Amino acid sequence: MAIRNIRVDGDDILRKVSKPVKEMTDRISELIDDMFDTMYESNGVGLAAPQVGILKRIVVIDVMDDDPLCLINPEIIEEDGEQTGEEGCLSLPGLVGDVTRPMHVVCKAFDRDMNEIIVEGEGLKARCICHELDHLDGVLYKDLALDGLHPVKRPEEMEEYEDD
Repeated sequence: MAIRNIRVDGDDILRKVSKPVKEMTDRISELIDDMFDTMYESNGVGLAAPQVGILKRIVVIDVMDDDPLCLINPEIIEEDGEQTGEEGCLSLPGLVGDVTRPMHVVCKAFDRDMNEIIVEGEGLKARCICHELDHLDGVLYKDLALDGLHPVKRPEEMEEYEDD
């Protein structure tokens, strides 16, 4: 397992459409392990294969709900509701923007054993699924940001709260 370099905005690969995975191989399995390691090392909650320079339809997600996901050839088959909130991206470090996403999604994919699975996401998990699947089609969240992007506030810039 290894930490891979994350491609950043401006790298052409982030704008390309990824190809489906036809079968599980040792190289694909290693890529998945590396993607999880890279995501955790970077304090992310999701990572798509194009972000590490591989044009394959693979994403990994862990929103810290005790259910880390590896989704191969994922597609959203149902969505409903709406939520607007701040998003960031490992490929656009230091920036955030408000994006509207579905509140609930149902996603069909294959797991790392190439078994078909159905995954449901609500709230943050739904947002993350949508965000990562967009990467597979060359879409970045900045394309959807309502009022553009702005720098992440550093802790010293955050308002201090006092006990009443």
